[in-house]
Amino acid sequence: MKFNRLESTCIPLPMENVDTDQIIPARFLKATTREGFGENLFRDWRFDNADQAIPDFILNNPQYGGQVLVAGKNFGCGSSREHAAWALVDYGFRVIISSFFADIFRHNALNNSLLPIQVEADFLDTLFQVIERDARSVVEIDLPAQTLSVIGQDLRTDFEIDGYKKECLLNGYDDIDYLLQRGEAVRHFEQHKAYVF
Repeated sequence: MKFNRLESTCIPLPMENVDTDQIIPARFLKATTREGFGENLFRDWRFDNADQAIPDFILNNPQYGGQVLVAGKNFGCGSSREHAAWALVDYGFRVIISSFFADIFRHNALNNSLLPIQVEADFLDTLFQVIERDARSVVEIDLPAQTLSVIGQDLRTDFEIDGYKKECLLNGYDDIDYLLQRGEAVRHFEQHKAYVF
């Protein structure tokens, strides 16, 4: 799935240390394909023991929507399960904004076309305030320029991303696609490589 530029409203989740078991509880990890995990995203926060939606949880609030999740510090900590990224993507998120991501979660997200944008804590706090004042606030994510801004407001920041992963996102490549696109370069390297035994 290619990613270039996105404009979207945001869903705020101002909670710190959200771990992968909270994102997708372990009892839902039995499937071997990526589809269907979104229905159990934040399952124990979204639904009670009778499978009734919990009105106070942000994903059940019709006031908020969009393809961008704005989360508190240390999002995606805990176990290394890739299913957390699967669940977020399957639910419809394209971007997660936080002031800090667990390293394994960051890599899993990028490998599944989910863009984790790490921002300064002050910027994150301001963004939460903007969304709280107006749930219709729209952010613009420009991946080629590596910028995040709030449309109509003087709120903008740059973000970092590994060059390889940026190219993969821009072109919709996974790791295998990337290598296939460089088949000629790989063949040239192999033909001219000096083997030492």
